[in-house]
Amino acid sequence: MDEATYEQLAAAALSAVLDLFDDVDPDDADVESTGDVIRIELARGPRVVLNTQRPARQIWLAGGKHAWHFSYDDAEERWLDDKGRGELQGVLKALVAELGGIRL
Repeated sequence: MDEATYEQLAAAALSAVLDLFDDVDPDDADVESTGDVIRIELARGPRVVLNTQRPARQIWLAGGKHAWHFSYDDAEERWLDDKGRGELQGVLKALVAELGGIRL
């Protein structure tokens, strides 16, 4: 995948993640986006961080004691974990529910 395509797909994915939190009370989850990094401070849990990894053409997600590396799958047109543990938004939703008790 070339750099321009990666940047476009990653930007769309990060924007979609931010959209998930539109209706979430900021007292429950404080979401901050700076450049290619999204930090989610959960009132009832640890921080969740989502960021791009340009050299690897991936999006990384970390929260609690867990971490995932997502690569874009052209055939499925979505970001999938390299270890087969799910799709970006699905994993994020499950993680935020588990750590912060928030349903997205």
